[in-house]
Amino acid sequence: MASARKRRVSDGDEDGQNDNQQRSAPQSLTHPISPPLKKRRLPDTPTEAKYHPPFKSVGSPFQLTKIKDLPAGLNKDTYTLRDVLGDPLISECWEFNYLHDIDFLMSAFDEDVRSLVKVHVVHGFWKREDPNRLALQESAARFNNVTLHAAFLPEMFGTHHSKMFILLRHDDTAQLVIHTANLITRDWTNMTQGAWFSPRLPLLKPEHDEGRPRIGNGAKFKLDFLNYLRAYDTKRPTCKDITTKLMKYDFSSINGSLISSVPGRHTVTQSTSSTNFGWAAMKSALAAVPIHSTIEYKPEVAIQISSIATLGPTDSWLKNTFLHTLGNTPATTFKVVFPTPDEIRKSLDGYMSGGSIHTKTQSPQQVKQLQYLKPLFHHWANDSASGLPINASKVKNSGRKRAAPHIKTYIRSHRPTPESSETDIHIDWALLTSANLSKQAWGEALSAKENTVRISSYEIGVLVWPGLYGENAVMKPAFLEDALPPPEQTRGDGDGKGKEDYDGKDEVVEVALRMPYDLPLQPYGPGEVPWVATASHTEPDWMGRIWQA
Repeated sequence: MASARKRRVSDGDEDGQNDNQQRSAPQSLTHPISPPLKKRRLPDTPTEAKYHPPFKSVGSPFQLTKIKDLPAGLNKDTYTLRDVLGDPLISECWEFNYLHDIDFLMSAFDEDVRSLVKVHVVHGFWKREDPNRLALQESAARFNNVTLHAAFLPEMFGTHHSKMFILLRHDDTAQLVIHTANLITRDWTNMTQGAWFSPRLPLLKPEHDEGRPRIGNGAKFKLDFLNYLRAYDTKRPTCKDITTKLMKYDFSSINGSLISSVPGRHTVTQSTSSTNFGWAAMKSALAAVPIHSTIEYKPEVAIQISSIATLGPTDSWLKNTFLHTLGNTPATTFKVVFPTPDEIRKSLDGYMSGGSIHTKTQSPQQVKQLQYLKPLFHHWANDSASGLPINASKVKNSGRKRAAPHIKTYIRSHRPTPESSETDIHIDWALLTSANLSKQAWGEALSAKENTVRISSYEIGVLVWPGLYGENAVMKPAFLEDALPPPEQTRGDGDGKGKEDYDGKDEVVEVALRMPYDLPLQPYGPGEVPWVATASHTEPDWMGRIWQA
């Protein structure tokens, strides 16, 4: 049997680097599961009345990438790198990432303007002798329009892990794309990834007032985004040029809150006129988000990541700092979504996808960490024969169970009524980010004496919640597409009102959130463990390969 090879990574090195081509998966792994046929509904009787409340449907603020080896039916409303960069009106592109393939990046631009677009690549290989930096310089030298910028990383285990495009266009608009994929072919082929696309941002008009910064509005987003970029200029000018240009654009159409991290020690602030980083940014943003916290609504937070770093031999940081930030009320259940070795074996790329998914369980400290994380672990594919049983008849299919996860999402939800099922949920808030579960990404525990947080890495993400779209808005999970199905017609009593006491005055706004995984989530079984890339796996994947550490 052939042996899949990998490169070792440190705790702070959260993404793999190999990028091998794979052959297509067998149909059994890619064929969508058909839902049962719906029962035929009898026509309404003449005495029954129906009404349609004023209704507005909003598409998902997050999108998923197209998966090469999945059928078209599982790739609706998805995007490719060419969709992001292929517009011939793009005049300037700033690309931020951890891993970069310059040839792959340049191939995505329209061929007529490929040599004309001003391309800036921001990377984290700041040591001059770093082989990754030398290889990047060699690749960039083949293009006269590519400029490299090295982000300074003062922390030993810090990485430049942010994933983002800033696009300037010839029609005087700008766009931000914050996403989860490295700029290498493998990440854009058969791995689940996601992105948030800003609206096209116009130039500011002289008379336009952007207003006061407030959590969730465009003025606050702009303030935090520009402060994030300014952090690159601590040692030398890196992003000063693009920061100056973006100051001239109007961000008021943005709905969301920027959640970012930059290396250093940062004072925690309560003012919306200043910027917090790491978990402190998440905490201040969530303070403005209304949630259901009573136990009868079964609130839960799903932490879905592709890497878990060393958090400590006890759950002190996890429980007292991170989970507390996400809303650690007694009623809240926390779940960590992470694949097992069997899920990696069955994924479209088999063991090769495991090179981008990391945790460790070898050292005594890591074994203790596994012990306190084990009750929280839930499957990615949610179809494990060894996992705890779930109601298969209630499963809602995301179409991504065989596309291994490199996406990172943090989602809080509740049930709209105590009687609702575990798949009939409303979403309180959702974060799409580059940040995995690590102290390097989110920051150490608060230094009470100095009121500061120490962060090692660059990260960036966007937080959304239903209140951004209207006072009566609700956010619901969407599967296989970026929109929710039309609301069911509600039977009334013939007097123009329905049995839910709807008064007909307020518009109902339903916001879709595209789900990258199936619901309900399946807990690990007693003998199951998370995938560990630094361990050998001798059971062959579906392509007959083994994994050697």
